[in-house]
Amino acid sequence: MSYNPGHDGAVVHLRDGYLVSSVEAEKDSNYRYTPVSSRDLLDAFGRLEQVPDVMCTGGWWPREARPTGPPPHVGYRGIVKDEITVEHRRLLGKSIPFFSSSHERSHLLCGFGMSPFPQGSPCYALVWEGAIGAFYEIDSDMNITLIADVMNEPGNRYASIYGLADPTFPKNAPFSRFSDAGKLMALASFSIRGTPTAEEEDLMAFLLSSEHVRLDLYDRLESSAYYNVGTDDTEFRNFAGIFSDRIFDTFYRFAKTNLRKNLPLVIAGGCGLNCDWNSKWREAGIFSEVFVPPVANDSGSAIGTAIDAQLHFTGDAKIKWDVYSGLPFRMDSPVAAGRYDVRDASYEDVAHMLSSGLILGWVNGRYEIGPRALGNRSILAAPFDDSTRVRLNEIKQREQFRPIAPVCLEDDAARWFGCDRESPFMLYTYRANTDALAAVTHVNGTARLQTVSPSTNVQLYELLLAFKARTGYGVLCNTSLNFNGKGFINNLSDLDTYTADHELDGFVVEGRAYLRRSSERYTAYRKDGGR
Repeated sequence: MSYNPGHDGAVVHLRDGYLVSSVEAEKDSNYRYTPVSSRDLLDAFGRLEQVPDVMCTGGWWPREARPTGPPPHVGYRGIVKDEITVEHRRLLGKSIPFFSSSHERSHLLCGFGMSPFPQGSPCYALVWEGAIGAFYEIDSDMNITLIADVMNEPGNRYASIYGLADPTFPKNAPFSRFSDAGKLMALASFSIRGTPTAEEEDLMAFLLSSEHVRLDLYDRLESSAYYNVGTDDTEFRNFAGIFSDRIFDTFYRFAKTNLRKNLPLVIAGGCGLNCDWNSKWREAGIFSEVFVPPVANDSGSAIGTAIDAQLHFTGDAKIKWDVYSGLPFRMDSPVAAGRYDVRDASYEDVAHMLSSGLILGWVNGRYEIGPRALGNRSILAAPFDDSTRVRLNEIKQREQFRPIAPVCLEDDAARWFGCDRESPFMLYTYRANTDALAAVTHVNGTARLQTVSPSTNVQLYELLLAFKARTGYGVLCNTSLNFNGKGFINNLSDLDTYTADHELDGFVVEGRAYLRRSSERYTAYRKDGGR
């Protein structure tokens, strides 16, 4: 059993090299980036059938540091095996090892352990997140060598310009908001100018040259053209793309010059959720293959520490895993009386509803690990009209510049998006080949694609087949089923509240449809022949 107590906290259970569960603290409508709580640990222990052989704690959680004596866990940086700590303590009457390794190793081992690359085959690794921006080599004996710290705090630097332009961001805040990086990724796609002005060059030099993201950053930038200009400003959006490219190009130039072995690349850290950057690495021609885990951010740190412990005690750094390794949905209380028409719904029924303009919550099986909704805790809609994207962003109470992702039959991905391989975790961008899918095509013509096959998600696959039979397109809008600023909904009472307050037309849980009687679209659907 392994836990990452910090933000993006999770509790993980590995058994015989298989990921049994990864329970993330933010899920079940908790706030995003939530640390592990005592309830999370108690719930995780409640799912165990026996005392675990090893307890594992990731590094980097200063709130638990002791004022004197050795720390209870390893810290943030560190890659060598000699820095791992193991001490025996008692747990439920049994003496077991308590294992800890660094946060840095948790990312490296998560990426490698979940990758398709066999143990014994060397690879490069890139960890880039809020604080780390470094390349490594992992050799055939699982020794890790730091090649270079290319840029300190790339994620923090990337996010910093959003707060610069956003007048709602308190300029005396000590740290950027975690959510700003994802918003900047969307804004960067609006950029239509690739050449920086002299002022922009000076601004980038200031932002990228210091050792740390400066706490006096905004005080020093009050004269900038982008200070509180607003994120709708056209020139700021151009700069967002230019700044994004500059950060990527810094790492790209280093890799092209120094990483010449044509090895595969493992990417980990929160910047691994930047789909544009992942696509650029895949297209760079430097690496034989690129792998990014669906838990590239700190939500995968507990998995990485568990893999590190498995390597330490057994010599095995590989695990078998399924992205749907969260908790089952909880039918915790009845829905509000009289709010819904409730009935069983086939895939064909749901496809008819979606093609008729209904927007529905979709719940199936265990929730997805990582921050991307991959069809088990999703909101689904038809992908054709841009007005659907507008309504989805209104439902989710977020900015209208945010794109909506498509989920597509794997066999149709090449036709509609030029994707000739599986892309099951929504981690790469592809270019749409048609104007018919306006709701899932971003302003620059790209889409953050998830592909589906019978082996990855059979229920969603069957729904897409039914939708294709009705419309000719095996594609749907897919966005996360969550309250704004919170993790996926995982219980019926929250889903009932969300549907009423955010005006979903209904939801489907394990094949049973709850259709909101007061929904105008559902009323129209019934009048047009929907039962």
